[in-house]
Amino acid sequence: MTRTPTARDLTLDQILERQRQAFLADPQPGAKIRRDRILRLKRLVLDNAADLTEAMREDYGSRPETFSTLTDIASSIPDLDHQRGHIKKWMRPTRVSRALEAVGFTQQVRHDPKGVVGIIGPWNFPLYLTIVPAGSALGAGNRVMIRPSSVTAHTTEALCRLAPEYFAVDELAIAGPEHGRGSDFSVLPFDHLFFTGSPGVGKSVAKDAAENLTPVTLELGGKNPVIVDTSADIDRAARSIASSRLVNGGQVCMCPDYVFVPEDRLDAFCDTVLDQWRTSLPAIVGNTEYTATVNTSNYERIVGLIDDAVKKGAGKRDAVPAGERLPDPVSRKIAPTLLTGVTPDREIDSEEVFGPVLTVFGYKGLDEAIRYVNDRPSPLVLYWYGDRNDRFETVADRTRSGNIYGNDFGIGMASSAIPFGGVGNSGMGGYHGHYGFRTFTHERAVAHHSFSYNVSEMMVPPFTKDKQRMASGYLGAMQVRTRLKL
Repeated sequence: MTRTPTARDLTLDQILERQRQAFLADPQPGAKIRRDRILRLKRLVLDNAADLTEAMREDYGSRPETFSTLTDIASSIPDLDHQRGHIKKWMRPTRVSRALEAVGFTQQVRHDPKGVVGIIGPWNFPLYLTIVPAGSALGAGNRVMIRPSSVTAHTTEALCRLAPEYFAVDELAIAGPEHGRGSDFSVLPFDHLFFTGSPGVGKSVAKDAAENLTPVTLELGGKNPVIVDTSADIDRAARSIASSRLVNGGQVCMCPDYVFVPEDRLDAFCDTVLDQWRTSLPAIVGNTEYTATVNTSNYERIVGLIDDAVKKGAGKRDAVPAGERLPDPVSRKIAPTLLTGVTPDREIDSEEVFGPVLTVFGYKGLDEAIRYVNDRPSPLVLYWYGDRNDRFETVADRTRSGNIYGNDFGIGMASSAIPFGGVGNSGMGGYHGHYGFRTFTHERAVAHHSFSYNVSEMMVPPFTKDKQRMASGYLGAMQVRTRLKL
């Protein structure tokens, strides 16, 4: 009996061709099929939770099972459930005007699948940030090819091994190391390409996609600012921000990167941040609950940013436990570090840290913080601590960021009701819930009439007096309408 081929038996081009032919054979899969595909994706994650969390631990060297279970496993499921629960409604064509339909002129918008979607995943949340967009793409009726990060090799291997147990290669396929580099994947002529990663790599992915006129969604990062308002509880804000900086060892695209605090509260804020870190981490090097920096190159980059800032005059305070020598290149662990007095000539002022380092500035007036944020590329998230007052509205109106979150870390991820995505340097496009479904569908306009005349005849010679009167009447109606609106 002939064995059904898996992704490992085929080249990238062969997988893409199989998926394209399968899509052409069934270009409008019904809600039942789509729901079944998402259910199988959900089962892939839940059935193999233990194997996948262990793979992530091996990739990092030190990553808590509880953390991986919460963020990569369990948190992947609500959006999949949301997709399954709403697909039937989202698939229906949107009717535009019942009044026009009554006179024989129908307009509607179809929500058609795009075809074959490519998804390039990152290493910081190697499961969540591939599974959730894949669920949206499947819900939208597409076939899906996933290229996980090569940095998290054990997790990629687990996905390559497990996916064929749940999906035929023409439905969903995982590209492994045998399929080459990420650039070998991004040059494929997909119908849509979704990438999560750094702005630098995102630019390369966008260039590759442009060669095929492939539309892209880029979920990137950036230096996320925090503005602490005068209305904030400074102790509560400091402890929340300190904890936020340590999520996944600081390796999260939403982590706060630098903080503006009212100048008269700067010392109290810094003292509380350090106290929170020391309380959370009485030990670091041998502490399996503290996530390590993912690899040596990133470890050395982060240590280099700290050293450069200190060498050029920045103040440094860290939470090194008694008796430990940190940073430690063997465990790749860096003590949570707070920097003050950072100026634009420091590398850390412009480079995203992606590690357990927080820069803090004091401010006298809100304009200082707004000007600093606006002088730099648009971040993925802007954090505000304090009341939702006029000052908050000023910051929201006068800055640009992918998202704004108030008084806590990543709270926009709590439901599928709002989109997640960047702007400018932090990305383009968005997903989650209905926004994810729309990202992977083509909103296709349909217009049809049953009139006894052709509109095109009005636009070609001869331009008779009747046509002239009609054109003048139409222009006059628009002028009257405009005057009334004024």
